[in-house]
Amino acid sequence: MLRKAFNILIFNILFVSGFSQTGGDNVYEFLNLTHSAYISSIGGSNVSVFSNDLNMAYHNPGLLDSSMDKSIVLNYVNYFAGINYGMAMYSRSFEGIGNFGTGITYLNYGSFTEADESGNITGNFTASEYAFSLLYSRNIDTLFNIGANLKPVLSHLEKYSSFGLALDIGASYHSRSSLFSAGLALRNIGLQLTSYAGEDKQPLPFEIQAGVSQRLAHAPFRFSLTLRHLEKFDLTHQYILPVSTEEPEISDSDFGENLLRHMVFGIELIPHKNFYISGGYNYQRRSELKIDQKVSTVGLSWGFGIKTSFIDVEFGRATYHLAGSSNHISLILRPDMIYKKGSL
Repeated sequence: MLRKAFNILIFNILFVSGFSQTGGDNVYEFLNLTHSAYISSIGGSNVSVFSNDLNMAYHNPGLLDSSMDKSIVLNYVNYFAGINYGMAMYSRSFEGIGNFGTGITYLNYGSFTEADESGNITGNFTASEYAFSLLYSRNIDTLFNIGANLKPVLSHLEKYSSFGLALDIGASYHSRSSLFSAGLALRNIGLQLTSYAGEDKQPLPFEIQAGVSQRLAHAPFRFSLTLRHLEKFDLTHQYILPVSTEEPEISDSDFGENLLRHMVFGIELIPHKNFYISGGYNYQRRSELKIDQKVSTVGLSWGFGIKTSFIDVEFGRATYHLAGSSNHISLILRPDMIYKKGSL
């Protein structure tokens, strides 16, 4: 019954959402970057996997749980064209009060050559963006969690700066066996408080995500389906404006294309509790960045992880384009377990 109700909620949100397109019309788009090697490897988006991985709480604060108590996560991503970004986070849990987390994300665009209007080189400049995370979650009961993540944002591009506030709200559910889990997250609710150069303030990249994950009871597999951008249906981009101002009719092929663009698929092979191999498929990424002459592995991702009681090491690689892929490295540390081992 709970699964049926959750599925009805997802598809009601999907079908009543407006027919608008997504594009580069928001500030602080870096808030949607994937830091975690694990999440990158299963398609780049996930709000449903119930585990002790603190990285999951950044994508859905409703997944912040007492099993993540005293965890530290360190993420680094080697992106494109000299760009790199990362995230560090720490969590604590207090019985009867709730679960807390704090962290920082950064995006470093690198160094650029500065020139005047005549093309004369005048020096160099840098660009970077930061977001702080203040997380809180609480158990409604043993199966349901709710949480929030307040994110002050600072963006510095050359001599121009901007400040804003974003808020994530999330909820999660997991079955008593922990084989099935589901999540819902409203991400990047907020506003730009100060603009870069006195221009009009721009909206943040608000997004609604929902997903389900199912692990098989008698086979070492877990499957995940994540639905992105539930606040809008049309995720295609119209490069040439139509001559007619009439609302275009949506064909069955257009409907199916848009439906698939909302979906991110993930699969994991977990032969042992200390090791996993994962893969993912992001249909929208593949549709927008592929080259027809050679599609290759665009939109696909893969990774693996080695887990111990005190440290997890994870690697993920996502193919965006024939020109290159992003490489993600994550470390999940549990210092209290290291101390316990040392005291034995």
